[in-house]
Amino acid sequence: MKFRIGNFIVQEIRFGTNLSYHKGLLTIDKSKALDIVYEDEHITQADIFLVRPGDDVRLVPVKDAFEPRIKLDGTPLFPGVTGHLAQCGRGNTHALKGCSVVVVGQQWGGYQDGLIDMGGEGAKYTYFSQLHNIALVADTDETFEHKALQKKNRALRRAGMRLAEYIGSSVKSMAPEELEEYEMVCVPDRITSLPNIALVLQVQSQMEEPGYNTLCYGWDCNHIVPTLINPNEILDGAMVSGSFMPSSSKWSTYDFQNFPLIKRLYNEHGKTLNFIGVILSNLNVASEQKERSVLFVVNMAKTLGIEAAIVAEEGYGNPDSDFTSCIVALEDAGIKTVGVTNECTGKDGRSQPLVYLHEKANAIVSCGNVSELIELPPAGIVLGNLQALVRDGMSGGWSDDELLGPSVRPDGSIIMENNAMFCGDQVVGWSTKTIKEF
Repeated sequence: MKFRIGNFIVQEIRFGTNLSYHKGLLTIDKSKALDIVYEDEHITQADIFLVRPGDDVRLVPVKDAFEPRIKLDGTPLFPGVTGHLAQCGRGNTHALKGCSVVVVGQQWGGYQDGLIDMGGEGAKYTYFSQLHNIALVADTDETFEHKALQKKNRALRRAGMRLAEYIGSSVKSMAPEELEEYEMVCVPDRITSLPNIALVLQVQSQMEEPGYNTLCYGWDCNHIVPTLINPNEILDGAMVSGSFMPSSSKWSTYDFQNFPLIKRLYNEHGKTLNFIGVILSNLNVASEQKERSVLFVVNMAKTLGIEAAIVAEEGYGNPDSDFTSCIVALEDAGIKTVGVTNECTGKDGRSQPLVYLHEKANAIVSCGNVSELIELPPAGIVLGNLQALVRDGMSGGWSDDELLGPSVRPDGSIIMENNAMFCGDQVVGWSTKTIKEF
């Protein structure tokens, strides 16, 4: 299955009287863009702001991010979510690179929402500060969610998807500036003398109730068993981020569209390794569900002749048992395995990093401590609602602490855990963090 992404490199974004792209300049008709947003009757207020890398702007609470794209065959950008079901990962898709549509709550935040600083000290903590962001700041009439710790953010996130597809249409009929090509032939044709490698993705799927978990072609990943998926499908809109996991641990929809680990494995395919594909797994709550997923992953890997695997976990805490159990089972099957995850070692960095540890899980890449304390000065402009960090149960923020005080101080400066940094740990492969040895 051959898939091509035609890239257009965005260097500047402006508002104008029409939607267009020309030599790095993306022009957006704000009025028409807001019409797209208001297609959902649940959207009660909305505005769009353009923010650049280096701007003294703080975005919070951030719900999700999407790369503006358009599929040339007319199928939906996110099949099963924004339109009818259609095959992802083949044909041609055009993408506006270096930018994203970021969805921000105008009022209410929740456990799964995060923060982005476009400039200053905070910019180094998240990849999204490096992008030209089209910030959709909006509110809904979904009052049943306002004071709920967990929010589905359905109307807001889907408005962002529609907006990303509308903006992506600006380059539908143009010749790309760059071209990425990805092809996965059938498994027997990929057998070589190089080691057979698979990527196991444990996507967030712990909630039994629909609407919170990662989606695959619109299907709730809580209701799947591990399955083989062509990596092209992930890069082409088959996956949509959930709305559950603390923000630093989340994989945004933008991350799925650009998954660096997948692209790196593709780059090494035929050179140092034989990339067999992606085993899409899930994260569960009940012990039997966890055991079942591990059985499926290991059996699939053995059937495919996998010799080495990378297991990437979206989240921490309870999911650590899925993560470590999968690594141990693959090692027991003779498959050399590396894990990629973040840690929860407490504010002082001294706690056990994973809930479940095992001596066979001895090759783990850490992407950072979710509980690390971050202090940031006031921002010149706040888009969204800064009080969400202290009021709405956002992971990483608090209303008061006897030692540290409130997360949001009277002057607008903040102290919070890394938990609240939007997609800050980037297990997908482009973390901005490095290791420091003491």
